[in-house]
Amino acid sequence: MLTNIMKKSFDYHGGNIEKESRNLGISTKNIIDASASIVPFRLPSKLTNYLIENIKNESIKFYPERSYFEVKNSISKWHDIDPLMILPGNGASELFTWAARDASLNGISSLPSPCFGDYQRALKCWNAPYIYNPLPLSWNNKKPQSFPIEPKANVLWITNPHNPTGQLWSRSSIESLLTKYKLVICDEAFISIVPGGEDQSIIDLTKSYKNLIVIRSLTKFLGVAGLRVGYAITNSNRVSKWEEIRDPWPVNTLSMNITNMIMNNPKMHKKRLNKVHKWVKKEGEWLHKSLSKFSSIRPLPSNTNFQLVKSKYGLLGVIKNLKKRGILLRDCRSFINLGEDWVRISLQKREDNIKIIRTLKEYIN
Repeated sequence: MLTNIMKKSFDYHGGNIEKESRNLGISTKNIIDASASIVPFRLPSKLTNYLIENIKNESIKFYPERSYFEVKNSISKWHDIDPLMILPGNGASELFTWAARDASLNGISSLPSPCFGDYQRALKCWNAPYIYNPLPLSWNNKKPQSFPIEPKANVLWITNPHNPTGQLWSRSSIESLLTKYKLVICDEAFISIVPGGEDQSIIDLTKSYKNLIVIRSLTKFLGVAGLRVGYAITNSNRVSKWEEIRDPWPVNTLSMNITNMIMNNPKMHKKRLNKVHKWVKKEGEWLHKSLSKFSSIRPLPSNTNFQLVKSKYGLLGVIKNLKKRGILLRDCRSFINLGEDWVRISLQKREDNIKIIRTLKEYIN
């Protein structure tokens, strides 16, 4: 049963570009992957050269440094957090698994839904009980918004901004929930991509609330999903326990080094963020306006680099036809409370966004 659920979740998950390339007989270079929410820009040249140099100087010849001393200090300086409260991970997914372990020790988890399916996968690793609590499927374009529900559970999982809706929750509304649960797990994987998103981050609240885990990712705004770069911030006792029981070397040397590089270079980091924020604002407004011109679909307001779209009709045929044309959209059937009449479209560069709209016009009104 578990295997089938996990298989279903990841069959529908976005970003399977290599698999789709093989199935379609199309080069990955000729595929527009709007199913995965990753920025479409190349790495800054300094970072690219730095990675190349790391390979040339044989830094990957040796085992990664297990204490993560340097990378913890780099992240610590960026967020003004004690390095003992930081744990680098093999992307956010590995850290969800450890957060789910602690959730299993604290009772029933609430998954406000629709939500990212990997939380369910992580909880099932520990046979942890969980319930789905429905979120409203209609909202305005206010930014930020108050978290709209207060589930009855022991553990609360929150995604900010929310995936797949793109809503940015207010810091104050999340903070008000911290005393009401044994454990709160906040996934901020997309928050750095959102213009003004960092203002709603609750990372600093980990200093005051020992029942809070915040998980971040550099994958999205750097566009390095293959390197698996993530980190968790929580109380030092929890970090120490996770370090005792996790795999010996879950984070590779290149991932640690690129994290060090970007975190220790504020000018480069902020330049990248500014570039991404301008793109999200400009292309987000353009894509929303373009999708709003269709009569049979309705794009919902989003603050981040993807938009959730509701259709009057089933969209599986449309998704399949666009795939044949080399355009991948996010099938939403793996999101609880969504179905065949929903699709998520991730922002691309303008020329690719235009191709998506033009191709959609061939199949829907």
